[in-house]
Amino acid sequence: MQRAIEYAVLFLVMVILQVFLFSRVGFSIYLHPLPYVAFIVLLPMEIAPVALLGLGLLTGLTMDFFMATAGINTISTLFVSFCRPTLLNLLAGKDEVRDGGIPNVNRLGFKKFIRYAGVMSFLLCASFFMLESLSWKYFHITALRIVLSWAVTLLLVYLCQRLFSVNRKKS
Repeated sequence: MQRAIEYAVLFLVMVILQVFLFSRVGFSIYLHPLPYVAFIVLLPMEIAPVALLGLGLLTGLTMDFFMATAGINTISTLFVSFCRPTLLNLLAGKDEVRDGGIPNVNRLGFKKFIRYAGVMSFLLCASFFMLESLSWKYFHITALRIVLSWAVTLLLVYLCQRLFSVNRKKS
């Protein structure tokens, strides 16, 4: 029960940060961080695939509702949620996934976590910005937006992970 409350708080914090801070502050036309992916990244490794997709759908729909993005967040978040179990097996290792717990630096180590969170963040940013542009005409601008937003998103996911896993060892 305590874990469910912690994840509900994490969800609310990510929604509030994304909607009221990162979507409203105009850093640059090329920089649009999407740190709400931290909610999907930090879900327990042993979560059922149906629950993972359901939480991904809920996250995407919430972001689309508040940001008026017409389904882009929902599609991107569902795509990332769908890819997550495979990415965890490939990047963290099947033994780590089988043991369960929260995929954080304490459990996976710095390199594995950064690879895992980096790929998840990149997939979200790439799908989001490609769906947003819906054209190959300005691919170089879209690619620049993906890379810059991905780098800032990864940094924010890492910081969120550090805050979320305070006082936890191997959980």
